[in-house]
Order: sequence, then C-alpha cells, then structure tokens
Amino acid sequence: MNRTFWNLLLVSPAILGLSSVVSAAAIAAEAPATAEANQLATAQSSESKIAEIVTEIVAEPVAAAPATPEKLALNSSAEAAQTPVANSADAEKLAKIEPDTSAAALQTTGSEIEPAAPIAPASTAAATEPLAAAGTAEPSPQASDLAVESSQTEVAGKIEVPAVASTPATTPATIEVPAVASTPATTPATKVEIAQTAPTGMGGPIVPVAPQAQPTQQSGTMSQVTSVSQLSDVRPTDWAFQALQSLVERYSCIVGYPDGTYRGNRALTRYEFAAGVNACLDKITQLIGSTGNLVTRDDLAILQRLQEEFAAELATLRGRVDGLEARTAELEANQFSTTTKLAGEAIFLVSDTFVGDGIRLEDDDTVTNLGYRVRLNFNTSFTGRDLLRTRLQARNVANYGTATATGTNMARLAIDGEDGSEFSLDQLWYRFPAGNATVWFGPRGLRLDDVAELTSPLEASGTGALSRFGRYNPAVFRGPEGAGAAIKYNLGPLRATVAYLGSDVDAPNPADGRGIFAGSFSALGQLNLNLGRAFDVGVSYNRKYNRAGDVGIMGNTGSSLANRPFGQSPTASDNFGVQVNFKPSTRFQIGGWYGYSKAEQLRGGDNDATIQNGAITLALGDFGRQGNLLGFVFGVPPKVTESDVARDRNTSYHLEGFYRFQVNDFISVTPGVYVILHPEHNNRNEDIWVGVLRTTFSF
Repeated sequence: MNRTFWNLLLVSPAILGLSSVVSAAAIAAEAPATAEANQLATAQSSESKIAEIVTEIVAEPVAAAPATPEKLALNSSAEAAQTPVANSADAEKLAKIEPDTSAAALQTTGSEIEPAAPIAPASTAAATEPLAAAGTAEPSPQASDLAVESSQTEVAGKIEVPAVASTPATTPATIEVPAVASTPATTPATKVEIAQTAPTGMGGPIVPVAPQAQPTQQSGTMSQVTSVSQLSDVRPTDWAFQALQSLVERYSCIVGYPDGTYRGNRALTRYEFAAGVNACLDKITQLIGSTGNLVTRDDLAILQRLQEEFAAELATLRGRVDGLEARTAELEANQFSTTTKLAGEAIFLVSDTFVGDGIRLEDDDTVTNLGYRVRLNFNTSFTGRDLLRTRLQARNVANYGTATATGTNMARLAIDGEDGSEFSLDQLWYRFPAGNATVWFGPRGLRLDDVAELTSPLEASGTGALSRFGRYNPAVFRGPEGAGAAIKYNLGPLRATVAYLGSDVDAPNPADGRGIFAGSFSALGQLNLNLGRAFDVGVSYNRKYNRAGDVGIMGNTGSSLANRPFGQSPTASDNFGVQVNFKPSTRFQIGGWYGYSKAEQLRGGDNDATIQNGAITLALGDFGRQGNLLGFVFGVPPKVTESDVARDRNTSYHLEGFYRFQVNDFISVTPGVYVILHPEHNNRNEDIWVGVLRTTFSF
C-alpha cells in the first residue's frame, strides 16, 4: 500500500474512531474483492442519481477486481478513460450487497485519491497492523478539510459514504468524486473531505465551508482577529492550530486579547466557553441568513445541543448584561454631565520649622501646624481631544515667608497660601489641538507650568518636592500669569512653545496701567528636545514685566533682594533658563536647571541687576515598592550676583530630601525635610530646618 495512505489512516480522527469497534478477526475474514464491492454498495443509500454515477465510475473495476486489493484510482489516466461503463443491471446487483466493515472497506473510506497505477498486492494481515496501531495511539488534531489539489474541474459529484453502520458515534466521511464523462477526455478530481469524529451523542461535526464561500469580513478592533497569524502566541506547531485556524478564518468567531495574544494554555471557565459558543451561534445565524448552503442540518443539531447544554450560563450572561444596561441607564439619567469628569485632590499638611544651631526648641519661632488644600477639577471634553478646565480650590497652609514666621521666602512650602477657607475659582481655561499644534487660552489660572514642559520629575505640588523652590526653575517658570494664550507646536522630538500670560489681578481691570497688556505679564518662548527616551533638554526665555506695587521677579523664591532688586519700582527682566533631565530608567532620574536673569529698573532710576539660581535633582522611582519615590534637591536659591544698587554677598544652599510612600492608587504619604543654610545669602543668619508630613488623597 502507499505510505501516504497509511499515514492518513494513522492521523485521521474518523479512522481512529472506527478502528476501536472493528476486530482483527473480522478484517482477516473478508475477501478484498468483496470489500470493495460492499463499500461501493453502501453509497446506494437513497437517490438513484448517485447510484448511476457510482456505477459508471467503478462497475467495471469491481467486476474485474484482482485477488488482492488495489487502491481505488479516481484521477483520470489513459487506462481509466478506456474503462467500459456498466449497465443498470450491474448497479442493481451492487445495491443488494450489504455494507461491510472489513479492513478494505475502512481503507476505501479514508483512501487518498491518486493517479491510477499498478500497485503491488497487500495482504490482509499487513493491513491489520496499522489499524491496530492507530487504535491505540493518542489522536493528534488534524484539519477537518484534507484536500488533494488538482487542475480545474468542470463537473464534480459528491458522495456521502457512511464508514460503519454499526458505530453511530463516528461521523460520516465525505468524499467528493468527479463525475466521469462519456468521452475519453480526462477529468481530474478536486478534493477529498474527511470530517473529524464528533463526541458521542453530539451528532455530526461542523464541516467548515470553503474560504471562498465565506462573505468578506471587515477588520474590527484589536481583539477581533481575521487570521490566526494575528495571534502572536499561536504557532503552526501547536496541537490546536488547525482548529483555531478554521474557527478564525472560516467562521470568525474567535477573538484574542487586546495585546494580540490568545493565551491558549490558560484555564477556561464555563462562562467563557458559553460566551464563545454564543459568538459562534451568532455567526452561524448570519451565515444562514446570507447563504442557505453554508450550514447543514447536522451542524444546526450540534449547535442546538451546545446551546441547551450551556443554557444556564448563557442565561446568566444575559442577566449580567441586562443588569449592566440598567445600571448604565441609571447613571446616565442621574449623571452630572455627559462631557465632564470630576478629578479631585485633597492634601493634609503637618509642618513646623526649627531655627538655630543644634535646632534648639527655644530658638524656634513657629509652632507645629496642620493645613489643607482641596482642589476640584471639572475636566470637560467636547471632542475627546480638547479640555476645558474648571477648578475650584480651598486652601489654608502656613506661609513661612511672612515676618511672623521665618522671615525669608527660601523656607516657603510648595502649596502655601490662604483662601479664606472658602472655595473660589482657581482656574478656567480651554485647550484644543490644531494640526500639529496645541492651543491654550483662558481668563484665569492659566499658569506657565501648565503650558511649558518643565522636565523636572519633582514638579508636582501634591506628590513632588515639598518646598516652593525645589519644584522647578523660578527664573523662567514663575512670574505674572493667569490670563492669556499659548501655543505649542510639535515637530517630532522637538517642541516649540510660545505663551503670553497677564496677571490674574490686572487682566480684568480696566484702569490705566492694568489690563491684559498694560499690567504685569510674562512672555515665554521655549524649545524642548528629546534625545531618545533617556535625555530631555529644555531652553527657555521669559520676558517679564512687573508693574509698580506688584514686583516679584523670582516668584517669591530666593532672597528678598532677588525678588525686588529695585524695591517696588516697575521692573522688566530678561530671563534665560536651561533644564536637563537624564532618565536611563523609570527608577533613576538625575537632572537640574540653571537660571540667569537680567533685571532693569523702568522708573525712578536706570539701574541693572543680575540674578542667578541653579539646582540638581535626583529621583529614585519605585524605591522600596512600586509607586514610591525617593527624591533629593540640592541648589542655590535665586541670588543677586551683580547690581547697581545692592547685591547678596554670601551664598545660601537648599538641601531637601523626601520619601513618598504610595499606600494605594489614591493615597500617598510623604514625610520629608529641607534645610536652608545661611538664609537670605547671609552667613550671619542661622540655618532653617523645615519638617513636613504630607498626605495626598486623589479621587
């Protein structure tokens, strides 16, 4: 026998099922010639047309069958074309022969179609050994559609031949046999379809239709796959590859996870299986509605049995979906807005300062205090890409820069201030995309650190540095701000930002010397460059104008002289800044900034002053556990290095360390301390230590 024939017998699930009920004695007792005749007679089931086709093809070979079985040849050859056609009497004789379960009959059912050629006789004993081995081997999955490729076929007939009548658990094998024309022209066979064995009691298998018969499917979301190759963890060597390929490419009722995986080795729950069956049922329903020839009655019977088996699970899923729909409808009916989301933050802050050599308590001018800041952000989006920010804020946090506390702005906290313990409108601005650009504009609360890239990992007021100076470069990112507009243009790794912001106080004031252009303002220009993912560089320029009575060049950081080098006289300043951050990983970031400012007195004199500041930052992310942050800041607060009026003769140093412990996604606790060495750049002043315990709630 042909080796390919035996390989087919060994791997075909249908033959394995048959081999479990056929005994070796019955196989040896039957004659080969009778086996072929019986097998052909089985095809005479119901329709006379099929009997005539079979008779025309094989009547003469049966009559002249040799003593030993030969392989049935259906592909045309010169010898096949000369075979005479049997008459109807021969067909009636064949129809009276009872079905046989011999080895030859089994052999014919799963035989491979090859060109007719003389084949050496094979004994019945030799045919028995592969069948016995196949009955004991573990079945390996095979494609349910085994086809023999050939040239184009003009006319093809289809014969459904039951393999063994006494084994209802097995599935009928389907053989497509080309009809033999009356002319000697050769007609090649198309293919042989052998269905897999179905579980006992479940009826016949679902035989996938040909791919060309399927309606075109449109690609869906990431989880919906149209080809098994889209599942990254499914390989052709996997034992279930053929089954997945059939379900995906023929029926489109298998989906993967959003990351493009199938996770075939994960345990399957009954709910998941029920969901998969339901998806296949929906697909079958679509196929039935589009083309009636795609699904057979046996297929529908199997699907009905599966639906009945998992009726409870399907009902549970429908109940859960109905419950979700009801809850969704209730939320929609009672929600605040369909376009607005609430994002809030509440901070509790315990702090105290210690002044003097050795931190003696008798030198302490402050007491331990407990403050808070609450922000309610109403984030509204109309297109999904824009943002309307409306923020309400209430705050009462100690200000250590006042005369009753430390007397220097160097000791100020990051979130200090007092709003009368009442909620007030803190921010109102709108941001939207415009091609490769992003545009901001608003009448209140639009700040420089909202529109500019800071590059500092410690800039967040609620989760970053504890001190006001430790957040970012005050030379370029602090100044008059609140009302105005900004635009950032994205050029790939390079981003350019331009902003003009007027003071919140002056912008709505129509008095002379106020307003959006005549009052205090900041005009910012900045370039940011990402050198790969590990290195960020920012170069900034900020032109500031501070009107009389509203002078604070460094945003109330650094020495008093650095903020007001000419007192309360109107002052203009050109401020330059360079910011860098090196982040080889999310667990380690080191960076810093340098600021240089040139201030000019505009009224009451023609004086100039030079102000400088700088800092180095270190951030260790996920320190101890995921979400935690260990941060350090070392720097020199803003200092007047040159001036026509007065300058700072000594140098102060800022040292800060804190550890943010992330309790969960919504709560973090941050203890920390920072010290100001030689406050106000004066060696005669004692050091100031500030201890802080900050708890942040996000919702």
